[in-house]
Amino acid sequence: MVYIFLATGFEEMEALITADILRRCSVEVSLVGVTGEHIEGAHGITVKSDISIDDVKPGAEMLILPGGMPGVTNLYACEKLREMLTEQNSRGGYIAAICAAPSILGQLGILKGKRAVCYPGFEDKLTGARIETDVTVSADGNIITSKAAGTTFDFAYRLARLLRGKKEADRVIGSVFYKLDEQRLD
Repeated sequence: MVYIFLATGFEEMEALITADILRRCSVEVSLVGVTGEHIEGAHGITVKSDISIDDVKPGAEMLILPGGMPGVTNLYACEKLREMLTEQNSRGGYIAAICAAPSILGQLGILKGKRAVCYPGFEDKLTGARIETDVTVSADGNIITSKAAGTTFDFAYRLARLLRGKKEADRVIGSVFYKLDEQRLD
């Protein structure tokens, strides 16, 4: 199971495009409500979560954090989510974060010694990370990060490739007529 965590003020594109691409690859994805069942995004789009954070089962295949403000602040404020991220990292499980959300991983010490990217201006919050500047998506071990809403298709493709393989990820990304620039992917 893959969980995408939503808190009030999340970036809609980053959450929904990622969920859509992964589901097209037959990945089981649940949208997790951190701040309620109906969560309003940063641009006024309200999304109904599939489950509450209290229903998240341990041992997830991947935990995904969309950016957006104040979504990232609201995600970080959730102690249960911080505990899940720490546990996921300690067992080497995949964690993916986009835009400002890698700052959560930095604040938890999860990025120490890892390559990472984020929305410009949040680099100082990636404590211990080796900041990359010339890629849209960075993958280092179990941590995958991406820059912003405009890099969401690259991000979703990279996650699909990790979870279902290059052939399936290529099939799905091609079916939506998105043109990857694989030189800009890590």
